[in-house]
Amino acid sequence: MIKKCLLTSKSFIFILIFSISSSCNGQKETKIFPEKTKVLANSISLSAKTLPEFKTDPHVKESQGNQISGVVRTIFQDKNNFFWFGTQNGLCRYNGEELIYFDIKNDLGKRIVVTVIIEDQLGNLWIGHDGGITQYDGTYFTNFTEKQELISNNVRSMAIDTNGIIWIGTLQGVSRFDGEKFTPFYIPEAKPDNTRGVTSSKIVHSIMEDSKGQLWFGTNGGAYIYNGEKLTNISEKDGLCNNNVNSIIEDSSGNIWFATTHNGLCYFNGNSFINITEKGNITGKEIWNISEDKNKNIWFNVKGEGIYRYDGENFTHFHAEQGLSNNATFKILEDNQGRIWSVGFMGAYRYNGKSFINITRNGPWND
Repeated sequence: MIKKCLLTSKSFIFILIFSISSSCNGQKETKIFPEKTKVLANSISLSAKTLPEFKTDPHVKESQGNQISGVVRTIFQDKNNFFWFGTQNGLCRYNGEELIYFDIKNDLGKRIVVTVIIEDQLGNLWIGHDGGITQYDGTYFTNFTEKQELISNNVRSMAIDTNGIIWIGTLQGVSRFDGEKFTPFYIPEAKPDNTRGVTSSKIVHSIMEDSKGQLWFGTNGGAYIYNGEKLTNISEKDGLCNNNVNSIIEDSSGNIWFATTHNGLCYFNGNSFINITEKGNITGKEIWNISEDKNKNIWFNVKGEGIYRYDGENFTHFHAEQGLSNNATFKILEDNQGRIWSVGFMGAYRYNGKSFINITRNGPWND
């Protein structure tokens, strides 16, 4: 039977240790998940103050400042307004007072690389990483892997639909999780993109549910739409700017936007595709992420070129002169206060209305 124990330590803020045993300091057992689910072992939360500086570049030998991490893969703000950072070094959270690191290990005992974070309607956090997916209920972490029939431990994207089903895009295709079991969902194979460091014929880079309840999947073979009954492909033959789709969003007007690896940014207005990269003075064509803010501006990042903001007519370019120490960012987020964040190589950055400022372990968090 699965047991969960909460232990405390004077050395750290708190330590969460999970084990399989007959008792947990006299606490009664509470069964939450099926018995086949494994509770993640050795998950420890540490104050940032107890940890050494991370390197801002994983390829250099010496530390370069007090960054959140040398590489921040994703950022998420939960219902409690806590900020979560998925990094090359694992998971951390800013709770309004201090930065906390969670030392989560995979089944092999190695620290995870977090790629995506989402939240369900009950406030549970779901963390996708290179060791599967992990649920955090506010107290405990529970890990799901290929042993529980997840199609692959290498998770690249996730989304929760209106029915509460979790869709997981991985290096080897898509799984659906209904809270009890994983079910594979077929996406046709495509040619691997060998220009990318991580690729396969089945990789799914992005999953999004639109306002009509349709699911969109970004792959190396274009985008796929699932309406609950059938799967439809959209590709370059239909006007898509490139088949290697990294990110998909629906804007407030119902347009579907596509960030691609080899031919920039485009959107579908319901009738035709409009190539934004060709319209504007944009340098670079490898785009990783798209986001729309409350003012209907479209934000997107271009590999090696920084960040762009598009207001429907004009483009504003942000790069080193506007505070970005590195022009390689993975994720753009507008927080609940309307502030724009960007994370990637050399840490996290927040836009102050004029330029981007580097947010280190010491902040500034509230400026």
